[in-house]
Amino acid sequence: MNIETLLTEEDLQLVHALQLGPRLPWGVLGEVLDVHPTSLATRWRHLERSGLAWMTAHPAGHPDQMALSFHDVRCAPGRRREVAEAVAGMPDVFTIEECHRDRDLMLTVITPSQAVLTESVYPQLDRVPGLARYETAFCTRLHGSGGNWQLDALSPDQRAALRAAAGPRPESFARYVTPPPSFGPIVRALGRNARATAAQIAEETGLHPATARRRLQKVLDSRTLSFRCEVSHRAAGYPVVCQWFARLPAADHDAAAAALSSLGALRLCASTTGRTNFTFMMWLRSAADIMTVEQAASRRLPGLEIRESVIIANIPKRVGWRLDPDGARTGEFIQPGSAWD
Repeated sequence: MNIETLLTEEDLQLVHALQLGPRLPWGVLGEVLDVHPTSLATRWRHLERSGLAWMTAHPAGHPDQMALSFHDVRCAPGRRREVAEAVAGMPDVFTIEECHRDRDLMLTVITPSQAVLTESVYPQLDRVPGLARYETAFCTRLHGSGGNWQLDALSPDQRAALRAAAGPRPESFARYVTPPPSFGPIVRALGRNARATAAQIAEETGLHPATARRRLQKVLDSRTLSFRCEVSHRAAGYPVVCQWFARLPAADHDAAAAALSSLGALRLCASTTGRTNFTFMMWLRSAADIMTVEQAASRRLPGLEIRESVIIANIPKRVGWRLDPDGARTGEFIQPGSAWD
C-alpha cells in the first residue's frame, strides 16, 4: 500500500477545516464543507483509527516561561533505533527525528525551566545505553511551529467562514499567565484528544462531570493551549522533511520567518543559540524542492547563510505521539512531563 495516496480530497478538506476550527461542532463544520455532520464525524473517526490524522493540544508558552531546547544526539554505531526507543519514553521529549548527517537524532524538549532540563532530562539522557553524545541549542524565539501550518484544501470563503466561527486563537508559544495546577488533568486529556468533551474528560480523569465541564471551559477561555490537527506527512503528500541550519543577523530573524512562511509547508522556524542561530523545517513534495527553497530563500534573504541542510528519515515521536515510519499515529501517547502541569 502506498500511504502517500491514502488521503482523499475530502479527507484533506476535513483536516484543513479542523486546523482552522479544532473544536468547532460537526454541525458548523458540515455547513461550511457542505457535508452532513454525521458523515463528517464518521470520516474523522476513520482517519483517527487509521492514524492518518489526529487532534492534540499543548501548552502555549514563551521562552522566558518555558525552556524549549533542541538536542543533536550521536549514537554508538548500529544503536540509533535502540536509543530512539529509549528516549521516546521520556515525557519531556516532545519530538524525535532520525537523520543521517553529523547527528543520528534530533530531539525537541520542553521543560518549565533550564534547571529542570539540567536536573532531570540530562541525567535521563546520560543513562540511555548507546547514546554517545548530545549537544543542546536553546530556542530564543519561536517564529513558527507545526501548529501554525495548514493544508491548502479549502477555498478562501470556506477559510474565512471557519476562522470567523472559531474566533481568535493564541499564537504558538505566546505569553500567557501560568494556569493553576487544577488545569493539569484537563490539559493532559486534551493532549490525547483536543476535541474531548467534558463528559469524556470526566470519565477519563474521574472528575465529577460538573467539575470537568467547569474546568474545561476555564481552560478553553484562558487560551493557554495551542490546539492542532496533525496529519501523516506522507499521507498528506509531503514525503520529504528537511531542516536547515543557518546564520542570520538577529535583526533580520522576524522578517526571514515571514518570508519563509510563503515558500512552503513551514513546520518550524526558530532563533537559537549555538554555532548557527536560525533554523527552519519544511515538509516538501520531493527532494528537488530542497534546491527550490534554498534558491528562493537566497533571493529574498541575502543575509541568510545556510550552513547545513538535513533530510529527516523518520519521526518516531511528534508532540507526545508515537508515529510509525510513514508518519501515522500508532495510538501510543507518552504522558507529557511537568511543562504541562
